[in-house]
Amino acid sequence: MKTVACFALLLVVLLSSSLSTHAQFNPDKVCRVEDGQLIFTLNLKWSESEKKRVTELFELDSTLVDQVYKGQTTITLNGEIWKVKKLQGNTIELSKAVFAGADGKFDVNDVFLIVDNWANFAGTEPETSATFGVNNFDVANAFVYSNPIARFYFVGGKNARKVYISGTFNNWSTTETPMKFMGNGWMVDLKLKPGKYAYKFIVDGRWTIDPSNNLRERGDAGADNSVVYCYNHSFNLKGYKNARKVVVTGNFSNWNPRGIQMNPTAEGWSLPVYLRDGTYAYKFLVDNEWMTDPANPSVRKDADGNQNSFIAIGEPFLFKLDGYSEAKKVVLAGSFNRWNESELVMDKTANGWQLPFVVAAGNYEYKFIADGRWLVDPQNPFTTGSGDFTNSFIALKANHILN
Repeated sequence: MKTVACFALLLVVLLSSSLSTHAQFNPDKVCRVEDGQLIFTLNLKWSESEKKRVTELFELDSTLVDQVYKGQTTITLNGEIWKVKKLQGNTIELSKAVFAGADGKFDVNDVFLIVDNWANFAGTEPETSATFGVNNFDVANAFVYSNPIARFYFVGGKNARKVYISGTFNNWSTTETPMKFMGNGWMVDLKLKPGKYAYKFIVDGRWTIDPSNNLRERGDAGADNSVVYCYNHSFNLKGYKNARKVVVTGNFSNWNPRGIQMNPTAEGWSLPVYLRDGTYAYKFLVDNEWMTDPANPSVRKDADGNQNSFIAIGEPFLFKLDGYSEAKKVVLAGSFNRWNESELVMDKTANGWQLPFVVAAGNYEYKFIADGRWLVDPQNPFTTGSGDFTNSFIALKANHILN
């Protein structure tokens, strides 16, 4: 036996007042709030499995549903009065009053509509533009990621009956991902790719930010969401155990001299991070002394002549220039590296020059520089600009194709 558990969020959405007369179950059109009434639209032709699914999905009391299908028009259960109204065809409406506060307004924590496809209670899709991220949890085991498994742990909630996790990883579903009580809290393992995710817990119907997570951002609904990063890289520096402070900084953080503090380990220092696909320059600061990564042989000069370590995350794009075999040096420059004229020296091949280079998805302009002479890509028909300011143009990893 279950009682109705429609607690946590009032979403003022006016859906169609009835289902179509066919018997197929569509959960998106079952539950709504309208004119102070909580209304369930049911179909008399639903099968037993469909009725059971509705009962479980919306936590309706099985006795209530049974009396509806027996033709009762007024049902009193656990002190609540339900009304049954016959509509056209085989469609009926089951409703009860949802009480407002003294000011006549509904509290956002009074009604919980478990309708996943049309309700986006807690915020937006993840920011695909996030370049990098580092987590900030007060409790060490509140989130653990080992690609591809992400373990979320909700500390507390010993008296809670049910806890769900909802976020950008499950399209903010309110019922898809239940958590399991583990004695001192609630836990769930999810299969997630590296990246940035926003989420909340739903504790007995109430939306709750992660109390152990200090990273938050405002969602479209105006409320804060917790934010977590699933890591795909680790900066490591062996030795320097006597250093007071070691940080890493790079173009991913606009070369902020404060950097991101690394953690001491048995072998030295380490910092796991999320980095979006791309090529990154970086350095360590050991007690405010700059140094390249001694374990990374990929070192290049920037526009000012400084040596920086480089790493690439993701699949590279092969830039090629055929011919120019007499050239002594060919350099790739573009909007992806702020038109640095010395950084990306290309490799000579039997047919010309090439350089595999990782950049994030996006639109870019570029040119080749052969012994100081700027050249558009002769193999690329797409250009932008005019005259001396004509550049080759590419759109990498496009997310949409117009047919």
